[in-house]
Amino acid sequence: MKSPEKYLKPEVIRQISRLDLRARFIVEGFLSGLHASPFQGFSVEFSEHRKYTPGDDIRDIDWKVYARTEKYYLKKFQAETNVTGYLALDLSASMGYTYRQELNKFEYATCLAAALAYLMVNQQDPVGLVTFSEKLQAHLAPRSKRAQFAAVISVLSNLVPAGSTDHGHCLHQLAALIRGKSLVMIFSDLLADPEPILNSIRHLRHRGHEIILFHILDEAETQFPFDGMIEFEDVETPQILTVDSRAMKKDYLQAVASFREKYKEECARIGCDYIAIDTSVNFDKALMEYLIQRQTRF
Repeated sequence: MKSPEKYLKPEVIRQISRLDLRARFIVEGFLSGLHASPFQGFSVEFSEHRKYTPGDDIRDIDWKVYARTEKYYLKKFQAETNVTGYLALDLSASMGYTYRQELNKFEYATCLAAALAYLMVNQQDPVGLVTFSEKLQAHLAPRSKRAQFAAVISVLSNLVPAGSTDHGHCLHQLAALIRGKSLVMIFSDLLADPEPILNSIRHLRHRGHEIILFHILDEAETQFPFDGMIEFEDVETPQILTVDSRAMKKDYLQAVASFREKYKEECARIGCDYIAIDTSVNFDKALMEYLIQRQTRF
């Protein structure tokens, strides 16, 4: 497997870092949305303030900020600004598929996860890692020290997708494992019955966690660039299917669109972010577009 460090280009890291990850962690210390700083032109330290609300102790008001903005802001405490993140990667065999892209789905997910781990550690926020198939596999406890990024990279670089997966069971296990409200970032192709997966996401939300669901499909799975009679082999079972690609293309694309739309609608109801991506989009571009989208919504 290719090392994710290869894809963490310095120019990409610099570009993403400008979005100030810290400014997103505003509700009880976890992600609720990218915010442009209300203190444009002032010190970056002001991104760690929050607005005064009735009942707050006026002794915590930052009067220097008031002198510049004529608005009341309180300096956040460390507990309010830190977030614990968990990267949860689907390790099933289907994630190892690629049709003609340089990266298969798992390598693509790995690059996204590595970039987010870098950002969190750079902001001194603890980040941990779990992988799952039929059960939870690798587990790296959250840490915020610089060495944690190297530890995450070390684990990611040695993983090989294999076997089948039980998303729902594993995500329920993860919900039981996590202590304290956290940001859970899930990376999967979600090629299974949606209902158990959505139920496990509801479980995570019920326990107070923020969720970002990265739905990663291969370019061929979203665009179906096939012609003529094609033989498909299920990578997780011995099943082989021969189909007329021209005859089924329209129905297939409609099914994929409905599949994605179901997740989009249900995730909106649950209150988690759903990000549909295919591997033809550079992973750094996909991450940038998501972060900018979050920023413009708040």
